[in-house]
Order: sequence, then C-alpha cells, then structure tokens
Amino acid sequence: MRHLERLNPEQLEATRHFEGPILVLAGAGSGKTRVLTARVCHLIHEHGVPPDHILAVTFTNKAAGEMRERIGRLLGSDPAGMWVGTFHAIGARLLRRHADRLGLDRAFSIFDAEQSLRLIKSVQESVDVDPKRWSPKAIRSEISNAKNQLVDAAEFTSFNQGTMDPFVRNVARVYPEYEKSLADQNAFDFDDLLTRPVELLEAHPELLDRYRERFAFVLVDEYQDTNKAQFRFIELLAKSHRNLMVVGDDDQSIYGWRGADIRNILDFEQAFAGANVVRLERNYRSTQRILDAANRVISENVQRKGKTLRTERAGGEPVTLLEALDENDEARWIVKEIEARVESVAPLPYRSIAVLYRTNAQARALEDGLRRAGIPYQVVGSVRFYERREIQDVLAYLRLISNPRDRVAFERVVNYPRRGVGLTSIEHLRRWAEAEGVSLLEAAARADDILELRAGGSRGLRGFADLIQRFSARATQATIGDLMEELVEDLDLVRHLHDEGPEGEDRARNVAELIAGAVDFDASLAAVADEDLDTFTELDLFLQQVALVADVDRLDPDADSVTLMTLHNAKGLEFPIVFIAGMEEGLFPLSRAYDEPDALEEERRLFYVGITRAEDKLFLSWARQRRRAGDFTYNTASSFLEALPPELLDVRRTERLTVTAPSMPHRGRRAYESSGAGNTRYEPDPEYSMNQDLPRFVKGERVVHDTFGSGAVVEISGFGRDLKITVDFDDVGPKKLVLRYASLEKDWP
Repeated sequence: MRHLERLNPEQLEATRHFEGPILVLAGAGSGKTRVLTARVCHLIHEHGVPPDHILAVTFTNKAAGEMRERIGRLLGSDPAGMWVGTFHAIGARLLRRHADRLGLDRAFSIFDAEQSLRLIKSVQESVDVDPKRWSPKAIRSEISNAKNQLVDAAEFTSFNQGTMDPFVRNVARVYPEYEKSLADQNAFDFDDLLTRPVELLEAHPELLDRYRERFAFVLVDEYQDTNKAQFRFIELLAKSHRNLMVVGDDDQSIYGWRGADIRNILDFEQAFAGANVVRLERNYRSTQRILDAANRVISENVQRKGKTLRTERAGGEPVTLLEALDENDEARWIVKEIEARVESVAPLPYRSIAVLYRTNAQARALEDGLRRAGIPYQVVGSVRFYERREIQDVLAYLRLISNPRDRVAFERVVNYPRRGVGLTSIEHLRRWAEAEGVSLLEAAARADDILELRAGGSRGLRGFADLIQRFSARATQATIGDLMEELVEDLDLVRHLHDEGPEGEDRARNVAELIAGAVDFDASLAAVADEDLDTFTELDLFLQQVALVADVDRLDPDADSVTLMTLHNAKGLEFPIVFIAGMEEGLFPLSRAYDEPDALEEERRLFYVGITRAEDKLFLSWARQRRRAGDFTYNTASSFLEALPPELLDVRRTERLTVTAPSMPHRGRRAYESSGAGNTRYEPDPEYSMNQDLPRFVKGERVVHDTFGSGAVVEISGFGRDLKITVDFDDVGPKKLVLRYASLEKDWP
C-alpha cells in the first residue's frame, strides 16, 4: 500500500476514514495534498470504490492536475472516470452537459472579467446608467457578490427597487438586462459557473439524484475559501450519503472580500452532524522560528478553531525586521540582500526567492530595483497574458467560431483586421438583426438584404461571416493547434501586427506564444472526466481552459527568477526565502480593515499566510515614508508586528535611514517603543512635511528617477516652485525636469 507510506498518525487517521463526514484542519505545510490523494487511493484500492464514483474539488487548475497525476502514480494507472477539477471547471462541465435545461445550448461562451465588464458597460448605456458616473467595475462587483450569495436578478431587483442607495438602485436596473444579454448571446459569466449548477440541481431532482448516486464520495480542498454558492453545491451532492471530506485551514481564510465565508469551515460540524475532526499540525516546510512567529501572530484572532504548528526543523535563522526610509530605500536593501544570498558561499538560485506585498502598486519600486541590478524576475498577477489585446483578439475569433451568438466577440473582431466595416455599418447591422430576431453573425451572412449598407460594408460583413462559418466547420475535425495556425495565417495577422512598429512585434511574439501553447495543448488534461474527450471538440476544451486559468497557474516554477506577487497570490506556494514588504499601519493591515473586526482578522490571516510561505528565512520590512497614489504617506510599523517577541527578531535599519533620520527636524519625530518588536521607531508629527521645493540636490551627485533610471545632476536653475534640475541619465541622456514633479531620489550606494 504505497499510498500509506510515510504518513504521520494524523494523516493516516484522515486517509483511512471511510464513510461519513470528516473535517481535516490542515495547517500550513502539513501535507494536506498528500492526505487527499492518499484517501482517494485508499477508497479505490482498499474499499473497491470505482474512480467514477469519486468527485475531488480543488481551487486551482494546477492543484487539480497535480492531484490526478499523483493518484495515477500511486495507483499505477489513471483513475479513469474520476472527476477532478476546480469548482468552476466542474460547474462548466455540468453546464455543458445540461445547458439546454437552462435555455442555452452547449456551445455557450464563458465571459471572463474583461468581457463581462464590456457587457456591463454596454448594458449601462442601454438603460441610461452613465458609465462615467457609475463605475462598471463597481456594478460588476455588486452583481458578482449577489450571484455568489445565490441572489438572482429578479430577487435583487425586487428587494432593492425602493432602496435609498442610488448606486444599488442602478445596479438593480443593470442586473436583469445584463442577465438577458448573456442569455441572448448564449453565454455565462464566471460567477454563473458556480451559481447556475446549483440552480440546475435544485430545479431538476432527477438530475440531482443521478449525480448524488454517481458521486458517492466527495472531497473538497481549501474548504475555508468556499462561498455560499459553493457550499450549497457541495451540500446538494453530499447531504444524503454524507461521504464528504473537506480539507482546509480556518487560519488561511483570506477571500472574504470576494464572498468566501469562514463560517463554512467553522460551522462544519453543525452542517454535517457527527463529523470526525482531524488536526494536521506537523509542518514539513518551515523552521521552528518561522512557525513560532506564525503561531504568535495568528493566536490574536478570535474566529478560529485553534491549532499550533510544530516541526522537527528546530531553530533556524531569526526573522529579520527591517526599517527603511522609503519604498526605494526598502527596494534597494531587498535587492542587495537577494544578491548576497545568491552569491553566498552556499548560493541559492533566484527561483528560491519571493517578494510578497499587500497591494500591486508596491511592485513598481521593487521592479525598478531588480531591473537596475540585472536580477531576473517574474510578476504574478500583473497584466495577464490572456488579457493582452492581441490575445483577446485571437480568442474572440475562436469564441465566435465556437458560439455564433457571441455578440461581444463579434463586435470586437468584425473589423479587425480592417475589412471596410465601419461603426455606421455595424449600427445598421445591429438594428436589422434586432428587427429580424437573428444573431449579428447571421445578419452579416445576409448583409445583401440590409438596404442601408453600402457595398463596401456589405462585402466586408459577408466575407467575415464566410470566414467564421468556414472555420466553424473546420473546428469539428482539426486540433486546436492546427485551427489557430490556419486562422492566424488566413487573417495575415502577424503582418498586421508587425505594421504597428516595435510594440506590434512584441504583440506578434505573444500570438506566436499562444499558438505554441495551442499546439502543445493536451485535451485530456483540460477534461474533468474522460468522457469529455468524446463529448466536446478540442476548441471547446481549449476555450474552457483559457477562461478558467488563474494568475498563479501562470507562475513558471522552472524559471530561474525572483518571484514578485501579492500575498493573496502566494497562497499555496512555498519558497526557501521570503520577503514581505510594506509592513506599515494603513497598508498592512489596510486602513479600512479597522472599520470591521472580521476584516482585521482576515488581514491578520493574510499575514499568517505570508509568514508560512517561508521555508528557511523570513524578512519583514517597512518604510517610514511611502509614495502612494502620488502622495507621500508617513508611516508607523504595522501593529501586526507587535505580536512578535524580541527573541525571534533580528532588527535592522538601512544605512540611508541611519544617515537621514537624525537630520530631520526634531519636531518632526516622535519616538516610541514598540511593545513587541523591541526597536525604536519614529512617528512623524502631522505638523511636519517635506518641502519638495527646496534644492535638496547638488551638482555632480547621483540621483534615481522612476522612469529614466540613474544619472548625475549637471545643472540646477530657477527658484521655489519653478526650480528645475537637469540630469544626465545613464540610459536616456540629459533630461530637464521640474523638481517638484520629478520624484527624484538620491542614488545611495
């Protein structure tokens, strides 16, 4: 029984559990994936459960793939028929099979965030809700929250029509029309992949009975991050047979802001009476010093089951707590520390290092520092590959080939590359299609019947419709790689992109990367179940995989580069060396968290997640001042640091801070002793502010600019607010700048 080898007693207890509900409280780094895979193997190998009677739900595509691969390796064969996938992927599979029961056909499109946002804006305009006054993003977020609480458009509108809140009233006007537009286009948005399967199972008892019988054993990973819709989906499938294993960590519940409900895991024993509870507290990742820091931080939360992580890796390096002058000073220190670690006697690869932060905006200074030092890095969660313009264009063609009713896709590419179809032609087409009750694509195929169209527009529309119809037929036979290569060649897309200049060349390379990914696409890995391969085309499965891909799934673990990412994106990952930057009050925790105790506890859980990503060494840093949204903020260290006892810490200050701090006016400093970290910090007095109009620089000294990089001051002229400075930058040559706008910093060694 290979699957039971090297399991500790608690892991064995969870693995050998057979029937009935079980909650596995799995601390960070405690081997929960091993338990999940071992239990699936035990069910199949020891209890004779057919693989197609098992449903395993994960939170990332990467985790789903790894789980299936591990199970196959332990069993010696693929678990044929078993469903393994994310909630969204499994929901999409169910909807593909039964979309007709919801009034759609199986070739539906899945609108990602960008596509749904476009549709929201379009709907706002159609119902006179001004997108310039009422943010489409905010309206989409409100609709998303409602859906994940299983509140449909009719219920939302009925409840909020008379509300005094004008924003909510406007959402109530947009929501029903947005849903109607999705249905008209044979499309679901991302939230529908969670909510509509619930609707499907609740509305069709015979279908629910079929899936309850099929999925006699249900396993759910990352249960602490489930929302109401996900809980209801699992409850529907498992409530009768009760063979449900959920694995999660209440201390790592960090997605309340997008609808996750920590009560799902805290109240599991009430929802499933008689549930067995197993705690996995043995950590296989971090040193004891790192775990001591994590345990002390999270112990301050009230909403938790309670557990204490322990490890056999006694001792370890202390946690370094750094105080810096500003974000650039912080970044320079982090870069130098990375260089020291990589070039040490026992050198580490760049891939062993991660820099984590609370907000994406913090990445700018860190990227600048790494770039200047020539250190390779990758940013997880910046501009997503699949959200780039040229990639969205190709995918819009593919979506329209798959789903002829996809109006958002049609309007995006009907005149790209240009084929003589202007805005006036599209408006005539739209009116005619609406009057005839047909899709825009069908109207384009019948363009000769639209009298208002000029000959050029009519010809372009017919040609476009012919192209889509031709590739729709080809999609039933071709692999996605061949289909995409032929499409890009037919459109002469690479030439059109190259004609855009240097930026177009980058876009062409991105399209080439997309094609390479399509050529390498393995439909069997995209399928939740083996029968999907016979049910859907490669195009269907490819588009589905693209729609479901998460930021963290695009992390390249083999690239020898430093990883930059938000703390949210870091969940589930681990690195030998971790930096957590920006440990300042108001930034981490965010200021708004103080408005609600639950939000503050979630911020603290996020800090706990960050700490427990580190295997060997943890760095925490904060900056006394930081430029945020164009303004300087003057900071104190995060209150979260107060939980850390002095014996765990190695407290440091940057050289720049040591030199600069004493020169600040005395009335601008108010020293105070931290109750936890044990080092003296300075809180700026509100009366003191930096005067950026003063000539803080002299000829010949080195300075740094956010955009232009490093250079030397060659001239200073003017007075007061008109003070100007000329800098000879190393990379771009001399630039004359207005000092108050330049954001120059001294280039400290």
